[in-house]
Amino acid sequence: MNQVARFFPFLRWFPLRQGAIRADLIAGISVALVLIPQSMAYAQLAGLPAYYGLYAAFLPGIVAALLGSSAQLATGPVAVVSLLTASTLAPFAATGSNQFIALAVLMALMVGVIQLALGVFKLGVVVNFLSHPVVVGFTNAAAIIISLSQLNKILGVSMGRSEHLMQDIWGVLAQVGETHIPTLVIGIFAFAIMWVLKKFAPKMPGVLIAVAITSAVSWSIGFEHNGTGTIAQIADSEVRTLANEFSQTEARIGQLNNQVGEKSAELKRHEMAPEGDTQGIAALKYELELIKLELKDAERENRQRARSLRKFIFEQVRPADGHAAKLYLQGQVPRSEQSDGYRWRIRKVSKGELALVGGGEVVGVIPAGLPQLAMPEFSWDMVATLFSGALVISLVGFMEAISIAKAIAAKTRDRIDPNQELIGQGVANIVGSFSQAFPVSGSFSRSAVNINAGARSGMSSVFAGMIVLLALLFLTPLLYHLPQAVLAAVIMMAVTGLVNFKAMKHAWLTHKHDGIAAVVTFVATLAFAPHLDNGIMVGAGLAIVLYLYRTMTPRVAILGRYQDGTLRDASLHKLPVSEYIIAIRYDGSLYFANVAYFEDIILEAVANSPHARHLLIVSDGINQLDASGDEVIQHVVERLRSNGMRVVFSGLKKQVIDVMRHSGLLDYIGQENIFPDEDRALASIYNEVLAIDPGAQCRLMKRTSAGDMKP
Repeated sequence: MNQVARFFPFLRWFPLRQGAIRADLIAGISVALVLIPQSMAYAQLAGLPAYYGLYAAFLPGIVAALLGSSAQLATGPVAVVSLLTASTLAPFAATGSNQFIALAVLMALMVGVIQLALGVFKLGVVVNFLSHPVVVGFTNAAAIIISLSQLNKILGVSMGRSEHLMQDIWGVLAQVGETHIPTLVIGIFAFAIMWVLKKFAPKMPGVLIAVAITSAVSWSIGFEHNGTGTIAQIADSEVRTLANEFSQTEARIGQLNNQVGEKSAELKRHEMAPEGDTQGIAALKYELELIKLELKDAERENRQRARSLRKFIFEQVRPADGHAAKLYLQGQVPRSEQSDGYRWRIRKVSKGELALVGGGEVVGVIPAGLPQLAMPEFSWDMVATLFSGALVISLVGFMEAISIAKAIAAKTRDRIDPNQELIGQGVANIVGSFSQAFPVSGSFSRSAVNINAGARSGMSSVFAGMIVLLALLFLTPLLYHLPQAVLAAVIMMAVTGLVNFKAMKHAWLTHKHDGIAAVVTFVATLAFAPHLDNGIMVGAGLAIVLYLYRTMTPRVAILGRYQDGTLRDASLHKLPVSEYIIAIRYDGSLYFANVAYFEDIILEAVANSPHARHLLIVSDGINQLDASGDEVIQHVVERLRSNGMRVVFSGLKKQVIDVMRHSGLLDYIGQENIFPDEDRALASIYNEVLAIDPGAQCRLMKRTSAGDMKP
C-alpha cells in the first residue's frame, strides 16, 4: 500500500474521519471565497475572458491535490504564470480572441507534458538551474510589470500591446487626462475595502466582499453602458478608412483560413493516395505555405489596426430628422449638434458593425455550465514555436509551487517529494487543457488561507473545486456587473506581496555574484517586457556563467605554520614559509574548467621556491575529480618528479580516491605519498629532509603533541 500511495498520494487521506472532513470543508470554503474572484482576475491578466479563470480553478486544483505530495498546496491560476502566458502568446494572436484562447489552452497542455515528463524521469533537480537570486530578481520585476499592466483598467483608458511594455505604459500615462472617473473611483473603492479588511479583519474574505459590494454598486448606478453602430457612422475619414480596412482584412482572414483547411485536406488525400503524386504534393505544400504566410501577415496587420482603433475616443450625435447617428472624434462635434454625453470607444469591429463602449467595462456575460471537454487544437509548427515559452512557464510554475509546498511542510512536518509534485502539477495542467484552462501553479496566498483555515488533507482543494463548480452552474449571472477595474485592483493587491527588494539586497551582501545575477535579472525582465521569458533566461544563463567563473578560479593558499601549530594561509596571517617544503591548499572541485588554473598555480609556486624538493597538496577541499583533473594531476606529478621533487597529497576524499584508483593514478602517485591529514604528511616529509640534510632541523618548524612549536 505504501508503494501504491507513492504514485497515488490521495490514498493516504483514507480512512476519512469526521473531524478531518469538517476541517477540510471549512478550509475549502475559505479558499474558494478567495479563489473565485482571484481566478477571474488572473484570467484577465493572462489575456483571456474572465470566466476562463473559473475553468482553470475547477479541475486542475482537484487533480493537483489528488496526485501531488503536498496536502495543503492550493493549485490554480497565479499571477506570474498568467503574465508569462500572456507575454508568450501576445505576438501570435490578439488577446481575448478565439485564436489566443486556443493558444492558451495549448500552452497548458505543453506545460503539463513538460512537467509530467520531468517528474516521471525524476528530473525535478533541473529547476535548480533557476537560482534563488534569479527568481528573486524576476519576481520583483514581474510584480512591477503586473501592477503596471493593470493601470489602464484602473484609469478606464486603452492600452496598446507592442513589443515594449514601457512604451505601452507611457501611452497609458499620456491618457491620464482622459481618465474615466467612475472607473477610477470604483477601483479605488475596491482597494480601500480590501486594505481595510486585511488590516482590521484579516480573517474575513476581503476580496470576495470587495467584489460583491462593487458589483452591487455597478448594477445600481448603471456603470456599464454599451452601444452599437456602423463604420459608416464614423465622421473622421481616416478612422473610417482604418475601420473599413480592418473589416475587409477580417473577411480576408476568414477566407484564408478556409483555404488552409481545404488545401490541408487536399494535401492529406494526395499523401494517402497509393500512386503518390510527388509533384502534386510538392505544389500543394508550396501553395499552403504561401497561404499561411499571407494569413500571418493579415493577422499581424489587423492586430495593429485593432490597437489603433481602441485608442480613439468618440462623441456620438444621436439620429434626428431622418439622419443617422454620427460618431465624431472627441472635441470635434459641430457646434450645431449635441452629443449624447458619453465617451465612446470601439471594442470590436465585425462585418461593418461596431461594438461600442460608453461607460465602465464589466465582466459581462459568463456562460453558465461546465467548460466543454475537448482536445486542445495544435499544430507541430506552433508547438515548436511555443516550446521555449512553455519550458520557462513549466520551470517557473513548478518552482513557485515547490517553494510554497516546502514552506508549508516546514510547518506541518510533512515530507515533500519534488518529483511527485511535478507529476501532480503536470497532470493538473494536462487535464486543465482538456477543460479549456490556461496554465496553473501553486498559489502562495490561497495556500496560506488553506493551512490557516485548518486544512488536514487535499480534500480541502477538492471541496474548493466543488464550490467553483457550483459557481459555474448557478452563480454566473451574479458576476455580470463586476467591474474590470475591481479585477485589476484584486491583481495589484495580490502582487504587492511579491515585491521584496530586501531579498535582492541580501543576495548582494551574501555574495556579489548572486547580487549581480539578481539585479541583471530584474533589469533584463523589465527591459524585455512583455517577453518575460527572455529576462529569466538571461538571468539563469548569467548565474550559471558566474558560477562557472567562480569554480574556474577557486581559492588557493600557500600555507605556513600558525602559532597553534595548524597550517594556515601564509599571506593572510603573514607567516613564514619553509624553503624546503611547499604546502598548498586547493579549495574547489578539480574538473575540466579549472585544471589549467590548478596546473599554473602549482608550477608558479614551484618556480618561486627553487630550493624546495617537496610539495604538499592539502586536498580536503577537492570534492570532485573528473578525467581532465585526473590527467592534469598525473602530468604535474610526472613533471615535478622529473625535476627531483616529491609530490604528497593529504586529506583526499573517498570519491576522489575512487576516481584515482579506477584510472590507475593512485598507483602512479604511490600509497607512500597519500596521507589522511597534513600532520602525517609533514612528518613523512620532515623525516626525508632530515635524512638527507640533518642540519636542516633548525630551519624546520615541527609541532609537538601539545601543539607547541619547537625547532
